[in-house]
Amino acid sequence: MLNAVPTLIDSARFEADGDPSDRDGCADGGRQPDQAGMCLAGLDASLTIQQANQEFFRQFNGSSEELCGRSIRDVVHPSVQMPLLRQFSHLLEGKRQRFVTPVIAVRPGEGSAFTVPLTAVAVRGGLPGTNAILVMMPTAGDAEGTPVVTNRKKVLSAMDARILEGIAAGVSTVPLASRLYLSPHGVEYHVTCLLRKLKVPNRAALVSRAYSMGVLKVGTWPPEVVEDFVKQERKAS
Repeated sequence: MLNAVPTLIDSARFEADGDPSDRDGCADGGRQPDQAGMCLAGLDASLTIQQANQEFFRQFNGSSEELCGRSIRDVVHPSVQMPLLRQFSHLLEGKRQRFVTPVIAVRPGEGSAFTVPLTAVAVRGGLPGTNAILVMMPTAGDAEGTPVVTNRKKVLSAMDARILEGIAAGVSTVPLASRLYLSPHGVEYHVTCLLRKLKVPNRAALVSRAYSMGVLKVGTWPPEVVEDFVKQERKAS
């Protein structure tokens, strides 16, 4: 399916340090060279993981059967998915040849995460357009840890989320109260609750903490809370 990917993974020696050595590929039976200290994965045009090296499987604690066939979105935090997908779209549309961006990577099912630079390179085969993408990341040992929420707890009410978005956008209490049909006292009450929930002393620290935890989406304006962290309101019967 991804005939161009083995060649590109083989050429990854020009993108990362170290000598390649043969390791198992994915479920299609191919064997891909392993890059010391570098996780490599080949994606198709739908951003599905088709092939990867052993460093990638170790990084995300899964086998080829468990990870191949899954979307690359499954190994990144919801807060960074939208800007990352936009950059992948630019590769697929031929607007760019490659990009490098920091992402919050998540190990599926484990609940741990880490910040890591992700490099993506477009692969063009015999047909016009991009039909594959090579993704490269350093191993977690070389990555910087980050205190993110990975189990996507429903920590915020819908009103908490709207108030957090307003604070992150720099809206003060009175206009925020008017926008949300609350009294200024009601806004301050919700702000106090948010400070307690996120264990921070003031509004500036609240916004910083929300971004570091992945509660606010990265690369989005106006600020937007990741819906996975918002409690669903029960409908009145």
